[in-house]
Amino acid sequence: MPETVMGPVAGLGATLMHEHVFGLSPEILWNWPDIPEMWDLETRVREAAAKLEELKAEGIDTIVDLTVVGLGRYVPAVRMVAELTSVNIVASTGLYTYDTLPPYFANRGPDSLFGGPDRLAEFFVRDIVHGIGRTGVKAGMLKCASDHLGMTKGCERVFRAVAAAHLETGTPITTHSHSASRGGLEQQRLLGALGVDLSRVVIGHAGDSTDVAYLEELVANGSYLGMDRFGIETISPYEDRVATVVTMCERGHADKMVLSHDSYCFNDRFDDDVVRRRHPNYHLLHVSRDVLPELRKRGVTEQQIRQMLVENPRRIFG
Repeated sequence: MPETVMGPVAGLGATLMHEHVFGLSPEILWNWPDIPEMWDLETRVREAAAKLEELKAEGIDTIVDLTVVGLGRYVPAVRMVAELTSVNIVASTGLYTYDTLPPYFANRGPDSLFGGPDRLAEFFVRDIVHGIGRTGVKAGMLKCASDHLGMTKGCERVFRAVAAAHLETGTPITTHSHSASRGGLEQQRLLGALGVDLSRVVIGHAGDSTDVAYLEELVANGSYLGMDRFGIETISPYEDRVATVVTMCERGHADKMVLSHDSYCFNDRFDDDVVRRRHPNYHLLHVSRDVLPELRKRGVTEQQIRQMLVENPRRIFG
């Protein structure tokens, strides 16, 4: 059964596959805790739970929280949110970098300053098998990233560790990819060479692309497409994102797409007022309230919508 923050569940239901509860900057919080817009645990927990309850009212049962090390993962707070909401939250493990590793890992492991074993995979497996920190919350998803810099040495170490943890535990993988450089293909080549079954991989942010040939190549290699940045219109406008999903459905690929926003309940790296002005649709309810009605209007069937929201996530975690 899929693992959630509150434990294993029989089914996830309608699932947004790429979201975040909290994105935090620990060193800022430790050293300037009195900045009022930053962080009050109880307030932010209540706010997040209320946002998820709104999402539940729109028919979504589960979110996959892809906040990992490098994005300010703080699972004790996420668990508090999970206790206040009926929405399932799937926690993740992995490490987020476009380039180099944090010094803790960069100074240890193969070809590093001090050498020794690479402990990344060990840490990821621990999160999956035993739980994250002292919370007892087990991760249900692995995450790795590469971006416009390509598969740097640091990124490759994370991908190798994620692949090793996947092979040991069977946990599915989501990537952060750079669609403009067709970066999902490089990710697939490496993961495939490491023995990963690419049908257990979601190529994240594939929906940033309107290049149907690229998307179909990713699908032909076996992976799912993360059409998962609805609301972030500076990268790709709403019309292009919707039209691409419609086209891929028309071409028979509803069984290889998942939907989401890549949004946060609270993220201290952005100013809320600025985000609301520049990205008014960047919130958890955009897919339910705007995207799904538009897809239906353009001929996407209820079965295809169920495939993207329910069946594909079930198969990914299956």
